[in-house]
Amino acid sequence: MRRTFACALLALSPTLLIADAAPHVSYGPRPAYLIDKLPEGPLKSTLQACAAQTPAASTFSIGHRGAPLLFPEHTVESHVAAARMGAGILECDVTFTKDLELICRHAQNDLHTTTDILTSDLAATCVTPFSPATGDTPATAECRTSELTLAEFRTLTPKMDSADDTAATPEEYQGGVAGYRTTLYADHARTMTHAESIALFKSLGAKFTPELKSPAVDMPFNGFTQADYAQKLIDEYKAAGIPPSDVWPQSFDLQDILYWIENEPEFGKQAVFLDASYRAGGFDHTDPATFPLDFAELHANGVNHLAPPIWMLLTIEDGRIVPSPYATEAKAAGLNLITWTLERSGPLASGGDWYFQSVADLTKDDSMYYQMLDVLAQDVGVKGVFSDWPATVTYYANCMGL
Repeated sequence: MRRTFACALLALSPTLLIADAAPHVSYGPRPAYLIDKLPEGPLKSTLQACAAQTPAASTFSIGHRGAPLLFPEHTVESHVAAARMGAGILECDVTFTKDLELICRHAQNDLHTTTDILTSDLAATCVTPFSPATGDTPATAECRTSELTLAEFRTLTPKMDSADDTAATPEEYQGGVAGYRTTLYADHARTMTHAESIALFKSLGAKFTPELKSPAVDMPFNGFTQADYAQKLIDEYKAAGIPPSDVWPQSFDLQDILYWIENEPEFGKQAVFLDASYRAGGFDHTDPATFPLDFAELHANGVNHLAPPIWMLLTIEDGRIVPSPYATEAKAAGLNLITWTLERSGPLASGGDWYFQSVADLTKDDSMYYQMLDVLAQDVGVKGVFSDWPATVTYYANCMGL
């Protein structure tokens, strides 16, 4: 008899969970909780009318590092949770180890906040050893994957991304988890290589969006060039027999995108350029004269997908959320838009944080998640939304037929 997904959880390898079939999708209580907070009107009525629908995975719903609102990011458990919430695309942020193996980690230098390295035997490998807080000076550390072999990396225990900057000891530094997150699901969480993420996501019935992370070390590193790095990411999909149509490789570095377009055109046509225009001096998402990117030129060079943060796509007019000039111009140039990251801000009663800055004046409570998502989907026309809790986006996508 074919085992169910639940039964497959009992048959784990030391490093990786592989399911027999895509998981049963469930929303949990959060979408209904958010919908209840919506003001009376068409959006609330429409979403409430979908309460009895059968949940299904949607590629509009993208798991951002899995489901890191409550699970340690880039772990087996985080990605399985995201798939169970209907994320049709899952993300592995890709970096590399000392022996040039590709692994899932948001940054090459985040081990001090995302693992137990500072309290392990590998603490001596950290490029900046732990320094306790003194006076107004916060506690600090920096630990990189490029200082560890893959075998060493596998010995680390992942944890919720956090640091207590008032810590006097490495043990205290492990704290600092945001109040709206939890450590309830961190027990025995497991890290993954990039190749293992491919096998896992495939088994979960999901598609793939790996992000090639900027190295924290100078390149070439031990003879490993940036082009080698970009190519190795693609090679691992080819080795696994994954069709290019199922992969959306990402990078903040336009040169990576152009490399894929030229050297791996089938993968390159779905490459996603992550836009950090907000870092440019004087940038204003409502003033085209300040845009550092030429959208038409990007598209002419083969870039088809652009992914800015949520706030850059929205602005306020006459007390309503509307598409920003940035969104309008990018769409007019023929670019498909993907955006990040919903459910990363915690409770919104105080107006939200960085991701909500362009609509902060209208942000009063958590119902803004759905109000903003509705404008992104219906008015901006985004093709997908990254979320730290994919059920929220999945519910909307199912209800709206996306």
